[in-house]
Amino acid sequence: MKNISIGKGVSVAYKTWLAAVPHTNEEKCELVIGNGSSIGNFNHIYATKSIIIGENVLTADKVYISDNLHEYEDINVPIIHQHIRQIGTVVIGDGTWIGENVCIIGVKIGKNCVIGANSVVTKDIPDYCVVVGSPSYVIKRFCFDTNEWRKTNKMGDFIIS
Repeated sequence: MKNISIGKGVSVAYKTWLAAVPHTNEEKCELVIGNGSSIGNFNHIYATKSIIIGENVLTADKVYISDNLHEYEDINVPIIHQHIRQIGTVVIGDGTWIGENVCIIGVKIGKNCVIGANSVVTKDIPDYCVVVGSPSYVIKRFCFDTNEWRKTNKMGDFIIS
């Protein structure tokens, strides 16, 4: 598997598609899955530059992770014939859990996050957050002052109760 590195103790479930192909002419193209991670059924993980999945990351079924998009600007050319655009390196932090049907496109997700089912993640997520929605937004963050998970507003600020 050229350009793909899979750590120790990783499981990749049924019908998952892993690819690292430099369609955007990047010098380096890599897909890295860290030790102890578990990738669910029917996942589609496609790097044209860099996707790095940390250690002990868990994905549910039907998760899509990509660092690129098809261009669609020219309405006179079918999208399949337009260029692929590099949009951002994907990094998923250690210990993160990614729910069913989640799409992650060109972003960084912190460690020990929970990405709720059916979320579409298009903006970076800090460490220790719970996000939901399409587009996704933070609904909880771990508060080290009180040593508990606390609700947040959509900006990720703690709600004062």
